[in-house]
Amino acid sequence: MKQVKCVVDKDFYVGTAGTELFSSFIEHLGRAVYNGIYEPGHPEADSRGFRKDVIQCIKEMSIGLIRYPGGNFLSNYDWKDGIGPKDKRPVRLDLAWKSIETNEFGIDEFADWTKECGAGIMGAVNLGTGNPKDAAELVEYCNHPSGTYWSDMRIANGHKDPHNIKVWCLGNEMDGPWQIGQMTSDDYGKKARETAKIMRLVDPSIKLVACGSSTTRIPTYPEWDRTVLEHLYEYADYLSLHRYYENEGNDDDFLASFYDMDSFIKTIAGTVGYVKAKTRSKKQVFLSFDEWNIWYMQNQTDHPWQKAPELLEDNYSLLDSLVFGGLVCTLLNNCDMVKMACLAQLINVIAPVMTKPGGGIFKQTTYYPFVQAAECAGGKVLKTFVNSPEKETPMYGAVPGVQSSLVYQEEKGVITLFALNSFNNDSAEFSVDLRSFGNVEFLSHSEMSGGDLHAKNSFAEPQKVLPREAKTMPVVDSAGKISVVFQPLSWNTVKFRVK
Repeated sequence: MKQVKCVVDKDFYVGTAGTELFSSFIEHLGRAVYNGIYEPGHPEADSRGFRKDVIQCIKEMSIGLIRYPGGNFLSNYDWKDGIGPKDKRPVRLDLAWKSIETNEFGIDEFADWTKECGAGIMGAVNLGTGNPKDAAELVEYCNHPSGTYWSDMRIANGHKDPHNIKVWCLGNEMDGPWQIGQMTSDDYGKKARETAKIMRLVDPSIKLVACGSSTTRIPTYPEWDRTVLEHLYEYADYLSLHRYYENEGNDDDFLASFYDMDSFIKTIAGTVGYVKAKTRSKKQVFLSFDEWNIWYMQNQTDHPWQKAPELLEDNYSLLDSLVFGGLVCTLLNNCDMVKMACLAQLINVIAPVMTKPGGGIFKQTTYYPFVQAAECAGGKVLKTFVNSPEKETPMYGAVPGVQSSLVYQEEKGVITLFALNSFNNDSAEFSVDLRSFGNVEFLSHSEMSGGDLHAKNSFAEPQKVLPREAKTMPVVDSAGKISVVFQPLSWNTVKFRVK
């Protein structure tokens, strides 16, 4: 059995895990919108076409913000196509995903839907084919109370109260050659700066997210981020990061994805620090990891010029959920800089929730680590010093075999330990000293593990892979030292109460 030691003190913490850290993403892509969240005529649909079973699942996830409308879709999208009477909205070619976009669903429908889900909105403006004026008019439509052309049009379209979208992305992945309207870092920095200025003239209270590197594997990383920030440091509040992971043939590398994500975050945080020092700024730009997930990109297929084709509908396994849990720990442990993070995406497309047109719904294996972590929103992520045995990986070298995070919800008096044991054949005894909290009692220990790493949930077997109560009980001694045993290849959520 591997021995892992953790030192922690209740007065020392990384930061607070705000609700925005547990955000998500909806793009006009595949069946995310149509036959996903919006399916008129479905037995579970309300009068607006919103599937109530989907809304219930989203409510259970306690999502902070939902990013909309893209994604690659954004860079050739005219938001004005999606407002007004539905029978007068134009049908367009979506060039990003080679689909037919009917525009039945737009910003007004999305605002109504997010209210039903109890989530806020992270809006996005088109900086591919769009321009600063388009962006300012969208902010006016969404946020200005009344008495102007665009605000009065919103009211005429049935929304008297403003949508009050307070976080906006300045484009999407503008560093990527796949992006419609790709720019150099200098060109993007100049365009985004002027867009930020005019958007803030409409609503000075909004927060803005500048496009950072869309992956660690793009040649311009991290020079792109430096140049963009030098143009935008005084205008942007956040810099975005995007990164997806997949099993490229070695399970150990895949399980160590958390190590790559952590390195990415620290590199970009260092770049932010450099530009802050260079510009002698007194403000702090934070990070928005507004696209992250597991995505099997080699499984992509084309369905040219269809409405809502079945695109990117990955079915996640137990192994995927373990990797996912490790990534969740990394986001928590970097919450001093990463203030927002969007699981991409939410419904059907590389998503935790899957629906069948006209039929049922099921929760993927990755749904559960997300929900468990989101329950800790508002808690303090404790600064931990962990001594874990390492394991060798072909891609990353030696990495910790156990990835963990500790969150203290002071108002509830609850401490939650999240841990991924990535050792293939060895259990891990995790020992942590909680004496600084006083008298602590064990509440629960759930785990996701099992012999079949490729087991998946499905419409036929929706509960094949679930968190289960652990068979071994933690040992809590009178001095406040706690020892918990984690099974090989397992995701663990352990809760304690401070008496």
